[in-house]
Amino acid sequence: MSAPAPLRQALLERFPVFASLPEARLDALLAAAAPRRVRAGTRLFEPGMPCTGFPLVLDGSVRISKVSPGGREIVLYRAGPGEGCVLSGSCLLGQVDYGAEGTAETDVTLLTLPPQAFDELILQHAPFRRFVFQMVGARLAEVMELVDEVAFKRLDTRLARLLVQRGPVLQATHQGLADELGSVRVFVSRLLRSFEERGWVRLERERVSVLDAKALIEFSKA
Repeated sequence: MSAPAPLRQALLERFPVFASLPEARLDALLAAAAPRRVRAGTRLFEPGMPCTGFPLVLDGSVRISKVSPGGREIVLYRAGPGEGCVLSGSCLLGQVDYGAEGTAETDVTLLTLPPQAFDELILQHAPFRRFVFQMVGARLAEVMELVDEVAFKRLDTRLARLLVQRGPVLQATHQGLADELGSVRVFVSRLLRSFEERGWVRLERERVSVLDAKALIEFSKA
């Protein structure tokens, strides 16, 4: 039996790597996979949980982060449309439980490949194998850059860089920005007010508007 046309179309649009699969095998894969729609804020997994599949993001954004015992969070990476969760892939390959948590940052549509299907694709389908390991390499580079930022760079320059990267208008709370930077809200709020006094940003409720990106870029290089 063929897979539902909308699901097949959504998968191939977001993940063209599956277009090279024989039609019967693609139908079998879609029949075994679990489509899921979750609301923003839903926790998808947490440390210590076993991994039950490899999630492919069709729509929305998933945030993967580490949280300290005191509640401080640092964002490791995000998975958006056309991407899979490499942490899930590494847990499946290593047969270990999750070591971080994943949260739906927006409403998210996922298609989760069961472990057996993931293993078969890794072993038998070279395009999928390249896709997964290219994502692993990209995420590893992101995490290494994050370590460098946290360990060796000042919070104020990191905040300036983040505002430029995500501007010109950020729909974010001061706490959310602090979580992303691995800091605490009081420090980030203090820096944001300093940036506002210099005319670089405008602060509103749960929103930061970048007014002078050039100044922030120059400051971030200090």
